[in-house]
Amino acid sequence: MSPVFQGILTIIIGVGGCVGYFYFSNMLLDKVIFPARGPNTGRNINRANQVRPWLFLFPAMFALGLYLAYPVVGSFWRSLFDRSGANFIGLGNYVDLFSEGTFRTAVMNNLLWVLFVPAMATFLGLLVAQLTDRLSWGNIAKSLIFMPMAISFVGASLIWKFVYSANPDIGIINSIRDAMGLAVLDPLQVRFWNNFFLMFILVWIQTGFAMVILSAALRGIPEETIEAAIIDGANAFQVFFKIKVPQIMGTIVVVWTTITILVLKVFDIVYTMTGGNFGTHILPSYMMTYMFRDDGRATAVAFVIMLLVLPVMIWNIRQARNEMR
Repeated sequence: MSPVFQGILTIIIGVGGCVGYFYFSNMLLDKVIFPARGPNTGRNINRANQVRPWLFLFPAMFALGLYLAYPVVGSFWRSLFDRSGANFIGLGNYVDLFSEGTFRTAVMNNLLWVLFVPAMATFLGLLVAQLTDRLSWGNIAKSLIFMPMAISFVGASLIWKFVYSANPDIGIINSIRDAMGLAVLDPLQVRFWNNFFLMFILVWIQTGFAMVILSAALRGIPEETIEAAIIDGANAFQVFFKIKVPQIMGTIVVVWTTITILVLKVFDIVYTMTGGNFGTHILPSYMMTYMFRDDGRATAVAFVIMLLVLPVMIWNIRQARNEMR
């Protein structure tokens, strides 16, 4: 069977199954379980209306349970076994993780990423959003800045690999150093600072995202508040930092936390640029060193990543709800 026909057949079965489920489940509810007839007609209608939302929610809840809850529980259970998967060792994998220097380095690097990337991307996005709104060609500038969002992380990493090249004829950094008479070096092998070189790639990608969201928020600020501040003698900096920024603080926090969640899951950049060598390991790249050879250790790292992402995700959802209200 051709892949195209398989895809079409899957769509037909999936859509038909959903439509059939909603139709027959509601028929069963209204005609058999709580029929709208007899002396209890009103009570049956009310009961059917109370159950009906759960009929519509059931497919989504089933899918979430099957593809989210079950893998999480299964992964945690697998992390309690050794490499072979046959011997139960309890929290042994977690104890070994926290006693290993490479894992601690990965955690510290992840902390650096979480502190630097969201802050820098949000700041640059806010700055660009404010400045481009003042330009007649601001939309063109926004399009150029947003363009890296269309590039995959691997593609962006390959682009920046040329920028960081140790060859002075290719790499910008070494070209500048060579022009100044300094020795050529590989920026990706300079420990500690090489993490920031990798982080800047993600900042370059995510600045466009932050710019688009924050630009929309800035345009939603009532003009009356800005005009009142100008009449009271506020300069441009005071208007921006004391009038505009406080009014879009909720949006800034949402953008910040959204980028933070992405940072905690990023893997492609480190794996493509350095493979985690030279002290650049982060938790996802560290997890990959155990994939396919020690499932217990790899799933333990994955569960640690999930625990780190969970509080940020909950905070992000709450802030998004507050914004909607």
